[in-house]
Amino acid sequence: MSIFHNPDQIIRPEILALSAYHVPPATGMIKLDAMENPYPLPPVLRDEIAQLTMHAPVNRYPDASAISLKATLRQALAITDDMDILLGNGSDEIIQIIAMAIAKPNAVLMSVEPAFVMFRMIATFANIQYVGVPLKKDFTLDPEAMLAAIATHKPAVIFLAYPNNPTGNLFNADAIVRIIQATSGIVVIDEAYHAFADASLMDRLAQYPNLLLMRTLSKLGLAGLRLGLLVGRREWLVQFEKMRLPYNVGIMTQLIAEKVLHHTHVLLEQAEAIKSERTKMNAYLGTISGIEVFPSDANFILFRIHAASQIFQALKQRKILIKNLDGTHPLLENCLRVTVGTPDENAQFCATLHAILSETA
Repeated sequence: MSIFHNPDQIIRPEILALSAYHVPPATGMIKLDAMENPYPLPPVLRDEIAQLTMHAPVNRYPDASAISLKATLRQALAITDDMDILLGNGSDEIIQIIAMAIAKPNAVLMSVEPAFVMFRMIATFANIQYVGVPLKKDFTLDPEAMLAAIATHKPAVIFLAYPNNPTGNLFNADAIVRIIQATSGIVVIDEAYHAFADASLMDRLAQYPNLLLMRTLSKLGLAGLRLGLLVGRREWLVQFEKMRLPYNVGIMTQLIAEKVLHHTHVLLEQAEAIKSERTKMNAYLGTISGIEVFPSDANFILFRIHAASQIFQALKQRKILIKNLDGTHPLLENCLRVTVGTPDENAQFCATLHAILSETA
């Protein structure tokens, strides 16, 4: 007698109901959808990396503790000695580690809405309740709504991106402090876009025992390496380390990241170029009638435009890929998000958008 193996009978229903995180194909496109740094590393630095990788002992496991890389990160990111560092295969893995660690029965993971979609998805992966507190219509934090939600749901962890994705804005730091002080859980500040914001809560870590901070090298220009880090007090990180899979940061990532971090001026100069282009794009989009441009402290710009989904498809047909957020959340109705690219990419985006709007006028 044969046994019928049906995923519906084995897989958790909330996983069956999920859609996988979708990454659209981008071959041959001007790719402005994923908040990547558009600039390659300088040739001299690439040559040094090539030499490193040529001699890398790929037959051996990487340093499980990544001691040398952590020391370099500590110096490059000005992380004080009284704070520990946990490394992840991108920030996503760190979010997952934290969610799994706090997943007691009835535990709650809280964030704002709209926010980084992986906060909600990873809560589902870890089988814990997710609570999203809506932002105000201008995408600013609603402190009173957050405090009320904290009192009601008593979250084990609150994730806040600073600046926020997909909206691009920095939340009020005093409002964040109120949230940190009001919760009995931990607050994790995701500073993925720190390099473009000129603001950080790193210096608040010593002040608040329940505050942790995430960074990533992905937006700085090393997205392909998949390196994220969590910074915080040892009493928290020693517990999260138990959840980290062995050798989660490969040898190539360790070697290349450490090499590049000894040349942080290169990454920071590229970040300044991106910020300069962001100002130009903001100014241009602001001149177009019918477009609402939202303030951004990140390396992308969110804007609202009539018939956003049609505009998105028209851009895609002309080989320009941005992010369509229309339909993903009520506050994001008719919203599109464009990553700041090179001057040439940005000029092509602006010219193509202008042409599409002229045709539909």
